[in-house]
Amino acid sequence: MLLLAFDTATPAVTAAVHDGTAVLAETYQVDARRHGELLLPAIGRVLAEAGVAKQELTAIAVGVGPGPYTGLRVGLVTAAALGHALGLPVHGVCTLDAIAHQARAEGLTGPFTAATDARRKEVYWADYDADGRRTAGPSVDRPGDLAQRQVSVGAGALLYPEAFPGAHGPEHLSAGALADFAATELAAGRELLENRPLYLRRPDAQVPAGYKAVLPA
Repeated sequence: MLLLAFDTATPAVTAAVHDGTAVLAETYQVDARRHGELLLPAIGRVLAEAGVAKQELTAIAVGVGPGPYTGLRVGLVTAAALGHALGLPVHGVCTLDAIAHQARAEGLTGPFTAATDARRKEVYWADYDADGRRTAGPSVDRPGDLAQRQVSVGAGALLYPEAFPGAHGPEHLSAGALADFAATELAAGRELLENRPLYLRRPDAQVPAGYKAVLPA
């Protein structure tokens, strides 16, 4: 297996190459406004660092959110385009599942919640058991509407300590964790998601009310 993985569902633009056993190369940069500019160069860097040509890849894994519309679609469209051009399967991964996998790899034990910033004073969240399996979510809610979570990770948890006391990192997802999660699931014969976005709510951008047509009827 030579798996290319990347995610743009959080402010981090991150990519990695995984050989089915370990991460060969990984890059990570936080810039919430430049996903479109940063992703392809990031993919080029990890392929070069891993010494892997695009034609040698066997699959692509991409974070499908939940996440803000503008950033998330960059990763999904890039995955679809590369998969089509290279004739590769594209596997979707819930970004919160990958963050949970990363947290457990960094030593977190016991049940916990992963939460990312959904803006509008809301969080995207999911609950996980001690084995890292999702037990609730993904959902989007105001932190004040949730029961207090004693153990939590992610930028959304760190933003709202009153709802997530004792929250800690990882703050954003690293693609190495996404790649390792995908490789583990595929090796176990478990299916991943389709390359479709988990938006959970309507996009921020809306057609203005009273839109005036400029073309004749």
